[in-house]
Amino acid sequence: MEKLPAQMIVVAISKPGGPEVLIPETRPVPTPGADEILIKVEAAGVNRPDVSQRSGSYPPPPGASDLPGLEVAGEVVAVGSNAKKHKLGDKVMSLVAGGGYAQYCIAQDAQAMAVPPSFSIAEAGATPETLMTVWHNVFERGALKPNETLLIHGGSSGIGTMAIQLAKAFGAKVIVTVGSKEKADACLKLGADRAINYKSEDFVAEVKAATGGHGVDVILDMVGGDYIERNYDAAAIDGRIVQIAFLGAPKATVNFTRLMVKRLTHTGSTLRPRSNADKAAMVAAIEAKAMRFLREGRIKPLMDSSFPLEKAADAHRRIESSAHIGKIVLLA
Repeated sequence: MEKLPAQMIVVAISKPGGPEVLIPETRPVPTPGADEILIKVEAAGVNRPDVSQRSGSYPPPPGASDLPGLEVAGEVVAVGSNAKKHKLGDKVMSLVAGGGYAQYCIAQDAQAMAVPPSFSIAEAGATPETLMTVWHNVFERGALKPNETLLIHGGSSGIGTMAIQLAKAFGAKVIVTVGSKEKADACLKLGADRAINYKSEDFVAEVKAATGGHGVDVILDMVGGDYIERNYDAAAIDGRIVQIAFLGAPKATVNFTRLMVKRLTHTGSTLRPRSNADKAAMVAAIEAKAMRFLREGRIKPLMDSSFPLEKAADAHRRIESSAHIGKIVLLA
């Protein structure tokens, strides 16, 4: 192994604000703790929570790096005394609690996964956060089963495009909402059974038409606001609605009668504050039940664009434009 440098380039948040506050700076290369590994970052995913953190509304959890970046891929260049899963030289991809926008990043050994052989390093860097978010929310919380129907709001997002592929791999039907024909076409190409343009179509009416009046069994929602009541309308009896974000408002006026009449479950989660044990358990479940689809190349992140690490501000401008289809990554 090459000797590790003492210093590295990172992209830090100089103060809360727009993309221009993301500034490259030099920091010491971190040292992994007992249960950790150090990854020489080759690709880091760019996600909506990074934008929230940059704008000041999503502080990192206690003990986490103050740098943005929740997922990385690259080579293991140092291992903690207790780390047994990965060894020096392994190519891994991992969820991290922060610190991804850097040349080197600490990860929990138990949360890192081997890069699937058919993946480019950019694809690997775009995978862990969406894979774990979709797995936990659609399959663990939403309990999606074969032959059930999943409705995904924001179907062309990084999370949406991963959810389409995973749900189809497990034998479910998939309906998505999108904002353009281009985004609809991308989702259909990935395997979605129906793409609804929310700008010109009423998703509740279209869902009922597409399901013969039955409604959808699971809804993955990152919009909130007035979608909450409409989700209750679109859901089937015993339907499950899983909330993962609020691109709209986090508050809504809702008639909860449908919740009782239809026996609905409305749950939700965020990944970042979860314990390391929780995240390790999700990774173990993914490796046991879903990773084969990635190893076979049947599931891959849909890639939108990549930017050099120093151009992280441009990557944030791209994700905030909502013009992207799939994932955006930084290449270190």
